[in-house]
Amino acid sequence: MTKKITIIYNGIIKENPVLVLLLGLCPTLAVSTDTLDAIGMGIASTFVLICSNIAISLLRKSIPEKVRIPCFIVLIAGFTTIVRLLVQAYVYELYTALGIFLPLIAVNCIVFARAEVFASKNKLLDSIIDAVSVGIGFTIAMFMIASLREIFGNGTWFRIPLPILSDNKIEAFILAPGGFIVFGLLIAIINKISKGKAIKRSNFGCEKCPSKAQCGKFSSGMEEHK
Repeated sequence: MTKKITIIYNGIIKENPVLVLLLGLCPTLAVSTDTLDAIGMGIASTFVLICSNIAISLLRKSIPEKVRIPCFIVLIAGFTTIVRLLVQAYVYELYTALGIFLPLIAVNCIVFARAEVFASKNKLLDSIIDAVSVGIGFTIAMFMIASLREIFGNGTWFRIPLPILSDNKIEAFILAPGGFIVFGLLIAIINKISKGKAIKRSNFGCEKCPSKAQCGKFSSGMEEHK
């Protein structure tokens, strides 16, 4: 049980994919001008995360090491296509709002990172918990950024006009600079609360990288070629 609680804590807080690991920033900054759209992107990404983690965890012993990355990409792209078609069929307004960023979930580094680092090395239940936790962490980060940008940039929240703010919009917040400002402020707050220790720097070293062996072979090959 302790391990599962740690997985949940890491996915939502300690290793939050957006506010700590700084992954998936392209859809985060592009879609976070509207709270409902941001939540929609978070749910869609979480669905792909869960499905891909389940499939990869179940197939981890059957996928040859040398072709694991192409296999992961095919699986993730397949689940992304399912999500895109479902959203297009049943939530067309969200489909048009998310635009190109919906199919680009297939190459979202958050999804691929969990497949490579976690699902391919852990059992089914732990992989599901990891996917749900990371998805919630991603959605929370999207929600926080989108709320601030929509409130100050559009004077609304969940598209409901807010008194005073709706007549005093700061439109810069819904533009790219505003997105970076809000994002930077949230990261600063997270660092302040955690005293800069949300995640240890040593976790990013080559020693724990799942592709260390392949990287080493590539490097040695380059040296021999020279």
